[in-house]
Amino acid sequence: MSTGTGTLPGTLPHTAPRTSALRTPAPATVPAPAPGPAATERPGFWRAPFAARTFREVGYVLVSLPVAIAGFVFAVTMFSLGAGLLVTVLGLPVLAAALAGARGLGAAERSRARAGLGLDVEGPATLDTARAGGRWAGVRARLADAAGWKALLFQVVMFPWRVASFVLTVTFLVTGWVVALFPTYSWVFHRYLDWPGYRLYDFTSGGERHAYYITSPVQIAAVALVGAVLVLLTPKLVRALTSVDRAAVRSLLG
Repeated sequence: MSTGTGTLPGTLPHTAPRTSALRTPAPATVPAPAPGPAATERPGFWRAPFAARTFREVGYVLVSLPVAIAGFVFAVTMFSLGAGLLVTVLGLPVLAAALAGARGLGAAERSRARAGLGLDVEGPATLDTARAGGRWAGVRARLADAAGWKALLFQVVMFPWRVASFVLTVTFLVTGWVVALFPTYSWVFHRYLDWPGYRLYDFTSGGERHAYYITSPVQIAAVALVGAVLVLLTPKLVRALTSVDRAAVRSLLG
């Protein structure tokens, strides 16, 4: 017998099944590559001479000199040889080989910039010469490669700059520390050279002798202070010099 509620005795009341709302999964996000340690570290002015980033940038500048010499010799030799042989067909494959080698040197430069400067630059698109349809077609494709020409130009234009960077960095680095540590070895001149102190100059003019020695503690402290200033300014100088390398890598090798 039915009841007023429409359910049989001894049975549970009918309930509608619950439906859960469909949830669309959030789109997966690809994490951005973490910048290199040289890019994340920002040491203060007083700590900069002893920071790891400074040592990496100084090492980058020092290694850049032999790398620049090798790259400059390669670029000038191969380009001159290829240009000289353009009166024959041999000049074209020589120039194509020069551009291929310049691309390889550019890849090495991007790796050095990533490790030493914290600069991550994506390389140019790979040149697929296999689809060019023949050996000479591949040579023509290589000669039309703008990235190869820019990489070859990089080796030429950066050579004088890296020579200047090497000279300035070594001069400031060595002079600063040698002068800053002058109080630790100022006694050597009096003991072993029979000088009253470090001799800045000693000459005779018009029968009169002119000499100047650093002897007093105040003079020694002043010399050390000048050296400390050079030591503190060296990281700023190296940072400014390598900023040109950063701009060149971005514009010519990216």
